Amino acid sequence: MKTAESILLDRSIQITHPEKPIWQHPLINKQQFIDYLNRAAPMMLPFLSDRALTVIRFPHGVPGTSFFQKNCPDYAPEFIRTYEEDGTRYIVCHDATTLVWLGNQLAVEYHIPFQQAGEEQPKEIIFDLDPPDRSAFPLAIKAAVAMSVLFERLSIVSFPKLSGSRGIQIHIPISGLGLSYSDTRLFTKFISDLLVSQSPEHFTTERLKKYRGGRLYIDYVQHAEGKTIICPYSPRGKEGATVAAPLFWDEVNDALRIELFTIATVLERISKGINPMRGYFEQRNESLLPIIKHLKSVR
Repeated sequence: MKTAESILLDRSIQITHPEKPIWQHPLINKQQFIDYLNRAAPMMLPFLSDRALTVIRFPHGVPGTSFFQKNCPDYAPEFIRTYEEDGTRYIVCHDATTLVWLGNQLAVEYHIPFQQAGEEQPKEIIFDLDPPDRSAFPLAIKAAVAMSVLFERLSIVSFPKLSGSRGIQIHIPISGLGLSYSDTRLFTKFISDLLVSQSPEHFTTERLKKYRGGRLYIDYVQHAEGKTIICPYSPRGKEGATVAAPLFWDEVNDALRIELFTIATVLERISKGINPMRGYFEQRNESLLPIIKHLKSVR
């Protein structure tokens, strides 16, 4: 496999300041960060490809000043593909070279919409299980396990991942089902309301933080057109160099810890061929169709 440096040289692009520290704890320099992106590219690119990308750049490292970037900068090389919508020229990251170039710009976080560029229908449903802080992470484990039981009963194949920040996100592929965002909203609201009714002392769908009372927020509103979610395998701009790491369902248990899934440990998982989202894009979840049809009939 080519190193990040050799890929950049193929395009006559140099890594600038490769020894620059990006994270202090643990110490990770720019070259090491770009090497991670290059090695994680086969896992990330299927999710990034054909999607309008939003990145968060940390020009001075993590933690530090950061900013969202949606518009492709004017100085971007010619090989960078873009997609324009509503006056914004988004980067579409279709290959490892583009990903590594973004890394050289210190784009640390990679956020993607639920639909492909130019399309209106979502390719996946994602539940965001958001505890009030990292110390309440056990609530995210509790909610995720409860969802996994529900989805198994409904014959729905789902894929958990750490947000890399403080919670867990559950991905459900729906490519080819022809579902609209209004369709998926019926399902996400149904599941969220069901979990809240089962454990109102632990879970809530209250959007205002001041009214959540320390409960975990099940964010189904975030699954909508124009919204984004952190891409699987994306690093996070957090101390500890944590990653939005995909998990196997049997890893979602009381021993699970966000801080154990870092650039270094996820790289080790990748090197061992561990890929919890293998087969993701082959799943159709046709069992959702009669469920949503029923929800429409009783709405």
